[in-house]
Amino acid sequence: MMNINDLKNLCTQVRRDILRMVNHANSGHPGGSLGCTEYLVALYQKIMYFDPKKFTMDGEGEDLFFLSNGHISPVYYSVLARTGFFSIKELSTFRKLNSRLQGHPSIHGGLPGIRISSGSLGQGMSVAIGAAISKKLSQEFNRIIYSLHGDGELNEGQIWEAVLYAGANHIDNYIATVDYNRQQIDGPIDKVLPLGNIKKKFESFDWMVLEELEGNNIEKVINVLKKAKNETGKRKPILIILYTQMGYGVDFMKGNHVWHGKSPNQKELKKALSQLPETYLGDYPL
Repeated sequence: MMNINDLKNLCTQVRRDILRMVNHANSGHPGGSLGCTEYLVALYQKIMYFDPKKFTMDGEGEDLFFLSNGHISPVYYSVLARTGFFSIKELSTFRKLNSRLQGHPSIHGGLPGIRISSGSLGQGMSVAIGAAISKKLSQEFNRIIYSLHGDGELNEGQIWEAVLYAGANHIDNYIATVDYNRQQIDGPIDKVLPLGNIKKKFESFDWMVLEELEGNNIEKVINVLKKAKNETGKRKPILIILYTQMGYGVDFMKGNHVWHGKSPNQKELKKALSQLPETYLGDYPL
């Protein structure tokens, strides 16, 4: 079982994976991946119940996670590999021809850990709600469904249909998280399409809403996820608004929407990695 120092080392190593993967492929989305590292590490190391060595598509008897904003696949692949779903050596194939690690997660290659093809923004919440309903129908009342969404993704109309449905139907074995970094591919969300008060909007749809202002603090992220988990079963779906920084861990990427979908060149990679020293966990081999 990893302690906090181990988890912090894992976060650093995952960030190194993200940067090396995107640089090696000369393509990908590092900004949001770096910002969501603590969330996915906390979820897979401390919160969810599952067995990485016995992965099945139906996930019977397990908690399930769905990545809706599939473009941040680098962080997802890294965490899955370093949690034991597949070899970390496979990270070197990111976005390569015939790789199981495509730019957006896909079920086509049968990669363990991936249950839906995602990246068409707005769809993940609907899928997660369906999974939450299926858990209840299967009488797996102690299992929870999790999903992650970008704040820019809330521009999608399908999200709000799903939000309305979940609240009206008391989907209370479901915890959605919004990565609130205030940036999207075209610029700051307040300039592209302001979201207003997300908390009040979800609450008006009969959701319970929790906020964590330090979304890049692993201890705080674990605590808010545990709090959310303790609030399930109370006839309301739960939303966590997780305030993160795009590009967290790399000074020239932090808070800059330019790095939403831009690959660092060799000089930039060297500078970025110098800020994230290799840990005892080790880099994956190229």
